[in-house]
Amino acid sequence: MSSATARPRRRMSRPERERQMLDVAEEVFGERGYRAASMDEIAERCGVSKPMLYEYFGSKDGLLEACMARSKAELLEVTQRAMAGATTADDVLWRGMVAYFEFIDAHARTFALLVRQPLDTPPGTAEAVEDTRRQQSGLIAGVLRAFAPDAPEPTVLAYTEIIIGACERLAVWRTGRPDVSARDAARLMTDFCREGLGPYMTD
Repeated sequence: MSSATARPRRRMSRPERERQMLDVAEEVFGERGYRAASMDEIAERCGVSKPMLYEYFGSKDGLLEACMARSKAELLEVTQRAMAGATTADDVLWRGMVAYFEFIDAHARTFALLVRQPLDTPPGTAEAVEDTRRQQSGLIAGVLRAFAPDAPEPTVLAYTEIIIGACERLAVWRTGRPDVSARDAARLMTDFCREGLGPYMTD
């Protein structure tokens, strides 16, 4: 087909362009680290001008914050969707764990940037990471109340914090262990919860 008859490229809508920018930014931040990543490179990979990036996100900090906000929303969505198909409390926990570790796998570079290299990110990043932890804490606490209905509330809240920390450390450990799959990690965490909360579970 000649250039004269070629079909014109469809112009992206604003939501589509924003999604593309966030995808590329997450990739570059993960590859380079936050400080070494440049708005010039992100713009070039997106095929847009650097001023357009600033128009959408205000600054490089704003771009990272937008990436984190999207990841937070997506993590909540995928875990809730996974758990919605469960028929027992045990299955809810299992499905939620699988969804979490599969999500981390899909965003491994960004996870490493935020959890393993926090000094490379802006000061506000730590609070954004903690906000995501709080979001997941609320979700996990609800699951544990159904999983171990006889557990006292302080025990549920303590185990929630233990699980949040253990999941992050297990995810970090897995980065050097490709033989441990997301489902393997989910099984380890589910077994850990079952062992620790066993006295409070109903038969």
